[in-house]
This record gives sequence, structure tokens and C-alpha cells, in this order.
Amino acid sequence: MFMKKYLLEIAKGAIKEELSGVKVLDEEALVKVHPELAKQGATFVTLEKDQRLRGCIGSLVSHRSLLEDVIANAKSAAFRDPRFNPLKAEEFEKLSIEVSLLTEPTLLVYKDIPDLRAKIRVGIDGVVLKVDGRQATFLPQVWEQLGDFDQFFAHLCQKAALHAGCLELHPEIYTYQVEKIKE
Repeated sequence: MFMKKYLLEIAKGAIKEELSGVKVLDEEALVKVHPELAKQGATFVTLEKDQRLRGCIGSLVSHRSLLEDVIANAKSAAFRDPRFNPLKAEEFEKLSIEVSLLTEPTLLVYKDIPDLRAKIRVGIDGVVLKVDGRQATFLPQVWEQLGDFDQFFAHLCQKAALHAGCLELHPEIYTYQVEKIKE
């Protein structure tokens, strides 16, 4: 069984590499010891500093190896999340890192908002909302801050640059679950 703690070590190593300009990760050796890292996988890397979001970037669909995905998403969360300035070296020790392994998103068929409300599993489902060429997602962890259905979807609609009541447009809804690995 794959030791998931290594995903955190990989994420940390990727950020250290970017900060220092020095190679920290031996990707070939990691794959030799943990062949599961060569399999395709979709991850999100979430960074928090002082219990506040500091960066979160990820992949909704598997399109590269798990190793490559964690490395790319860790670096992007730290240095390329458009909501934040790039991470500074002095912030590194104050970071809390979480890696989320995603299941493949599946289309949720629903007839109206009450039906959607009945089918969404609060606290369990991550949600992708798609409408009019726009899309946004919230990991299941977001339910912890936006614990009620209406608030969750209002914010998700706004994240997609739509009005808070965009569920009236009957968007495509995909759900997925995550396995969280946190320090």
C-alpha cells in the first residue's frame, strides 16, 4: 500500500525546490520505491498560513502521473495562485499543507433545485458547476466553511463569475470525493 505521507513530503519538496533553486526531489528514485506515483492521478494542493487559505491549485481530471500532479500543483499553489502573491521563503515554515486525492468527477443528473438539494451530500461531495462556458469547483472541505447548501452554491456560482442564484440556469453539476492527507 502506498504511503500517503510521501505526498506531503513531495509537495513540501517541490515548494522548497522553487524557493531555493536547488533540486530536492529525486523523481526517478521516488517512483522506484513507490511505483504508485507513476499512475495517473488528480490532486489539489491546499496551503494555509495561520489557519487561513494561502493557495489552492489542483487538477479535476487525471492527465499526468500522481508524482507530476502533486509537484506541479504544489508549486502552482505556492507561487501561481492568482489570489495571492508568490510565497516568500520566510512563510514556508509557517505553512500547513494538505494534499487531496480526487476521484473522477461524475455527472449528477437532477431535475430541479430541490432534487439537487436531495442528491448532494453535504460535507462529502466536491462539486463542479458548469454553465454558459464558465465553471468553478469547491473541494468537499469547503463545506466546513460554507456548511449550508444555499450558501455553498451561491459562493460557487460567484466563483464561476455568475450571479449567486445561478442554479436557476440548471447548470451541469459534477460531483467527486477526496481523500485528504494533511500534516
